[in-house]
Amino acid sequence: MRRRSNTEAMPNRRVLIVLFDGVQSLDLTGPLEVFSGANRYVRECLDGAAEYEVATASPGGVAVRSSSGLRIPPDLDLTEAPVPHTLLVPGGDGTRLPQDDLVGWLRAHAGRAERLVSVCTGAFLLAEAGLLDGRRVTTHWASCDTLAERFPGVRVDPDPIFVRDGHVATSAGVTAGIDLALALVEEDLGREAALTVARYLVVFLRRPGGQAQFSAQLRAQSARREPLRDLQGWISDHPGADLSVEALAERVGLSPRQFARAFTAEVGVTPGRYVDRVRLEAARRLLEDSSRGIEQVARDCGYGTPEAMRRAFLRVLGVSPAEYRRRFRTSVRETTREGSGHADRRPALRPAHRA
Repeated sequence: MRRRSNTEAMPNRRVLIVLFDGVQSLDLTGPLEVFSGANRYVRECLDGAAEYEVATASPGGVAVRSSSGLRIPPDLDLTEAPVPHTLLVPGGDGTRLPQDDLVGWLRAHAGRAERLVSVCTGAFLLAEAGLLDGRRVTTHWASCDTLAERFPGVRVDPDPIFVRDGHVATSAGVTAGIDLALALVEEDLGREAALTVARYLVVFLRRPGGQAQFSAQLRAQSARREPLRDLQGWISDHPGADLSVEALAERVGLSPRQFARAFTAEVGVTPGRYVDRVRLEAARRLLEDSSRGIEQVARDCGYGTPEAMRRAFLRVLGVSPAEYRRRFRTSVRETTREGSGHADRRPALRPAHRA
């Protein structure tokens, strides 16, 4: 049913996405599909709301090659592009190469945009243009240390899916750009619009910005020595076990002091922090994929009490376990109903609510 927007008519939302050789194509097309879906929602459901006007631009208006080899012709020459409402800078392998023309344009013009957005390693281009100094930002987990080292004036947070700091928004790797674009649509058009787009794209609505890049981080940190590497796997398989430093040290035949020192040196975090991450990851997945109660999940993942698990979730994710489950739990309705001959087409994930 078509209905009138309950807000004042929104000004034109001009979105400009910059292109360069080596761009990651999904950093571009993910947000583009979100804005396109939002326009479909506006046309079908809202009166008085303006659509997004999305354009791409490259220095000189020349076609670029993505990191996967896709040829992408831009809509505009960047030097002739009007000042957008939202300026989006994608990432990709090309951010490791000199992009003097693009960085110069960003330095001169990007500050005039009402919203400045980067996806993945696009944050490097914004930082090089001096647009992230003093701001809290994020990028792909594998590039966070490099970003912090190259640009010490930027406060890099390696954990969140995306970060908002004033009019600047930065996201983690690749698909996190979709999460950030959905958040922008929710800000502009409301939660129902963003939920509709997410359902159409068959994605979460929406992973909260504070959700950590858990699995990627855990896979990235592997000990060199086999006993410690095997222990990492054992910890992941037994989150509810006694995972104290003393117990873990005994499993690998070291003193607690030797173990803590060796583990931290090889894995990059202390045993305690690693265990915290594993337990939170395990609890997160049980809340998503099982019907176990909160108390049972807390016991199975080594928290002991639901309150201890709740404190861990609030500290890292900014939401309680119950709220997390409401956002992300897989719905049994998605399975094919026996004898019906068809599946329920409702989204497999429960809609998110504001934290």
